[in-house]
Amino acid sequence: MENLKLTQKDIELLNSKMGIRKLLENDAIDIDKALRQTKYEASLTELQVDLIKLQERVIANNEKIAVIFEGRDAAGKGGAIRRITARINPRHFRIVALPKPTSEERGQWYFQRYVNQLPKPAEIVFFDRSWYNRAIVEPAMGFCTIDEYKQFMSQVNSFEKMITESGIILIKFYFSITKSEQAKRFKEISKSPLKQWKITPVDLKAQELWQVYTKYKKAMFKRSNTKTCPWKIIDANKKTTARIEAIEHILEQTKQVD
Repeated sequence: MENLKLTQKDIELLNSKMGIRKLLENDAIDIDKALRQTKYEASLTELQVDLIKLQERVIANNEKIAVIFEGRDAAGKGGAIRRITARINPRHFRIVALPKPTSEERGQWYFQRYVNQLPKPAEIVFFDRSWYNRAIVEPAMGFCTIDEYKQFMSQVNSFEKMITESGIILIKFYFSITKSEQAKRFKEISKSPLKQWKITPVDLKAQELWQVYTKYKKAMFKRSNTKTCPWKIIDANKKTTARIEAIEHILEQTKQVD
């Protein structure tokens, strides 16, 4: 604390309503922490304004954007989606988090139920997990056969090529965390009465199957990290920086070239 050097801009941030609120949130005043949190909130607000402008353009031009969020359990995908969608018009975006397929869906072409969720003109769709369930979670947990997995891997690039050729902008995120960070987050979630519902039997096996997940993750990247539809890997060990990086990437990938 004694070595903390504040710039004039830092002082102005701490003197703002947001800065004062962050300073007073804890019993013991921590200037460094309050400054970091205030900078994050200020940056997030600026980017959310840009997301509003992006959505307005999407609506005006009947554009279609699909953003998929993949990553290990507790990687922060849902939290990132909540910050991204917090200020935009709810009538022109959807968050898709599909449950287990029904018996009817299991008899369909694997991608069919995701096709049904793709964005309509003037809409942005955020997939909290996507068709890539079949690339990692399903084979790692034994929820699909080896043949089903291989069929998916042979079709996914063609499927995404069809999506982009139909005029949909497809953005693919993978939120990456370490094994120790995942364990830490599981512990925090299990202790919170407001978050305990997030823990599922699949989550509980995630640490045990860490290396199996890693094997399938590497295969997924090798197969589906294409020039047309590349993966954006986000270091998600720190949630705040991960959220900022994700929003910045969405804005960059959807920027119109003059």
